[in-house]
Amino acid sequence: MSKHVLLNSVEHLDLKIITSRGAEFGDNVWFTPTFPQEFRSVQAHYPIFFHKDAATGQFFSVAVFGFTHQENLFLQDNNWQGYYLPLTVRRHPFLIGKQAVVEDGVEHIQHMIHLDLDSPRVNKEQGEALFLPLGGSSPYLDDVSAMLQTIHQGLQDNTAFIDLLLQHKLLESFTLDIQLDDGSKHQMMGFYTINEDSLAALPAEVLAQLHNQGYLEAIYMAIASQSNIRSLLRLKNQLNASTVA
Repeated sequence: MSKHVLLNSVEHLDLKIITSRGAEFGDNVWFTPTFPQEFRSVQAHYPIFFHKDAATGQFFSVAVFGFTHQENLFLQDNNWQGYYLPLTVRRHPFLIGKQAVVEDGVEHIQHMIHLDLDSPRVNKEQGEALFLPLGGSSPYLDDVSAMLQTIHQGLQDNTAFIDLLLQHKLLESFTLDIQLDDGSKHQMMGFYTINEDSLAALPAEVLAQLHNQGYLEAIYMAIASQSNIRSLLRLKNQLNASTVA
């Protein structure tokens, strides 16, 4: 369960946030949303694919950490193993919420920091303080605020990015068949990738449009990131071997 509340320095002055990694904090996820501005960092470590929300039909760019639900192969010994941590993982237990604010008689919608009070990261004994003793924001909370703004803008931009991919028929579904060292076979389904034949057939003016918007680079980074499937296989084989041992 989640209990999202508007963060404030009166009710939440003494709260702290545990920033350690672990399954007990909800880090055992097999993928997380990402966005083009983050692709350069993500593609160095994780495969980037696209996932379709079954309820809404909306596509998201995602960084993949495993081959099945609740399998994060980078989370070992309750620690994220030295890799870049995508922002949509780092942001927990915070999120951006909307609040109506009236200024000079005119109502505006502002984006405000909300906190999940039911998160196991939230406590009063250990971790990063949210506020200074007299109520000002801590450096940690300032970093959180900047991160949430980056995520908000990035996910908005990702919507435009996905729209162009769909417009030019650049997404295709795929099934990944893998065989592990122990002989077991698995399938990873439900994701989409860039259709490289459709990409190669795009007219020059469309490629120029994608380039000018920064999306052509993002497309090639997503394609290049698929080589990280080998890293996932290596980690999966290591995990299986240690379990047998």
